[in-house]
Amino acid sequence: MLHVCSLSRLPETVEKTGATHLVTLINADTPVPTPPGIAADRHLFLGFNDIVDAVEGLTPPAEVHVVRLLDFVRGWDREAPLVIHCWAGISRSTAGAYITACALNPEADEYGLAARLRERAPSATPNSRLVAMADKILNRDGRMIDAIREIGRGASAFEGTPFVMPMD
Repeated sequence: MLHVCSLSRLPETVEKTGATHLVTLINADTPVPTPPGIAADRHLFLGFNDIVDAVEGLTPPAEVHVVRLLDFVRGWDREAPLVIHCWAGISRSTAGAYITACALNPEADEYGLAARLRERAPSATPNSRLVAMADKILNRDGRMIDAIREIGRGASAFEGTPFVMPMD
């Protein structure tokens, strides 16, 4: 199972789910200790800001981040849960979960996965830059971009509620 949460809900989410793999998508200077139960080599930390366009002094998501995410999730055996989190559990982590679902299910319908994301996470507003780069890498011909655009901006929230992202 693929679980998504914010940084503040990370320890309880890992503990409740029994996750053995963790993806952190957060600003590079934000310390995120690896929680108990997660081996260091099963914790992928990708440091970048939650922006779509370049902003001086900030690190935008880059293709290398998406490639590293894809390599990591493709190495996940799915025997135990994986948690993806960001600061608020709204943008970077929901993009990461959507990208993971698309990557691990190459025949899955992008629009259906996006609709299920919205059902599970009303506040989800996946980072469109991450989604666009993944769409290109995964040869989805713009369908991932269109599907996320179709679900629109999520409900306003300070922090997303932890949820399970359907994988099919």
